[in-house]
Amino acid sequence: MASTSATDAADLGLRERKKQRTRELIAETARRLFGERGFDHVTIAEVARAAEVSEQTVFNYFPTKEDLVYWRLESFEHDLLAAIRERDPGESVLQAFGGFVLKRRGLLAQRDAEVRERLVELTQMITESPALLRREREIFDRYTASFAAVIADEMGAGAGEVQPWVIANALIGVHRALIDYSRKRILDGAPNDRIVRELRAQGKRALAALEDGLASVGAS
Repeated sequence: MASTSATDAADLGLRERKKQRTRELIAETARRLFGERGFDHVTIAEVARAAEVSEQTVFNYFPTKEDLVYWRLESFEHDLLAAIRERDPGESVLQAFGGFVLKRRGLLAQRDAEVRERLVELTQMITESPALLRREREIFDRYTASFAAVIADEMGAGAGEVQPWVIANALIGVHRALIDYSRKRILDGAPNDRIVRELRAQGKRALAALEDGLASVGAS
């Protein structure tokens, strides 16, 4: 029995790795085509042909065309909620959120010139595509709802209470503002290291404003 279980586990691991390779191949092929011609000018059929898979295979891995660009955000949501749930004793939700979103990650964390070109290409593609920006808003709305549910659970808030939703929207709003800021600076040509420093400074000030409360804003 143990031998059979070990074989089954190995087969499952092999299948999962194969699926992951196929997923990454499709996504990388799409990235290349989108970079060459723009997101709105490439069809799923063209991605499938270039990746040498069927259109149905593409849809099996990516339910929408926009998900070919945003697929890695699934893990971001999971990691964000995990950072909140698993934070240290005595650490506030705001502190855990700040520690997570201000961490250097992704393409901005790398200094390679080729990666920098990919970052600029990706940024231009997203900012020039209404479809991608619309999908991004939908993803952030989902993040906010999931985040609000976690906060409500921790607070013991009843169904329909506003406070968890307000807190989640405020914190996710900081994250969205930092993304917008970073895109502008990327397109301005600022180097990655400088952008990261600016993002940390901007983010800390924004989170401090939330931590201190908004009563004094505009009062002077």
